Amino acid sequence: MIIRAATDRLLFITQPDHAALAAAIMAYWRLGGLPHHPRRDTILAATRLHDDGWREEDAELHVNERGEPLDFIAVPAAVKHRIWPRATERLAATSPYLAALVAQHALTVHAPLRQNPEWQRFFTTMERMRDALLGRCTTEEASALQDDYPFLRTGDQLSLIFCNGWTAPLSGVGYRAILNGITLEITPDPFDGRRVPLKVPARSIPQQTYASAADLRGALADAAVLQLEGEAFGT
Repeated sequence: MIIRAATDRLLFITQPDHAALAAAIMAYWRLGGLPHHPRRDTILAATRLHDDGWREEDAELHVNERGEPLDFIAVPAAVKHRIWPRATERLAATSPYLAALVAQHALTVHAPLRQNPEWQRFFTTMERMRDALLGRCTTEEASALQDDYPFLRTGDQLSLIFCNGWTAPLSGVGYRAILNGITLEITPDPFDGRRVPLKVPARSIPQQTYASAADLRGALADAAVLQLEGEAFGT
């Protein structure tokens, strides 16, 4: 779950909704040959589904010992350890290559923790799963993973900036982005002059402590749904 503070309220955005926005952004992306890429549809599908393993966690929710809701960054390591194998196994039935892209994403986003003993089994598991999936792919797909994956990573990063309201500049593979208010500015222009609409649903609840995850679930179930809207454009 993405949790964004807004005055005295908290805005909750599910990981799958964030991922759907990531794919919507990349559908407009023109850099790197994506418009005519032979695996464009699979890359966009992997971007849209990369957080599918969070569905169960977003439904159950998590709070700490003080009753504060925990977002996708603050949840315990054990939660992160289980969501990626779950997503990879689920997506493998759709497409081994799609699932391999998601496994690569798991390895990439957690790479800073590679030397942490608590994470060793995670990396071993995800590498084994990724390699097994690549073994089921065509030779062309298996050899293209490292070139194709940055598209997924780009969509994820840009959507996270908008959903979280992060204002610090971020540099990715071949681009630089910054959020000004509700406008995501990206350099160089990846959209050929188009202004890309950004829209993601969020639930708003009071910024307070909650007695339990069940208490938090109840508050969210009764919460109003609003749409966070903005736009992205190139500079």
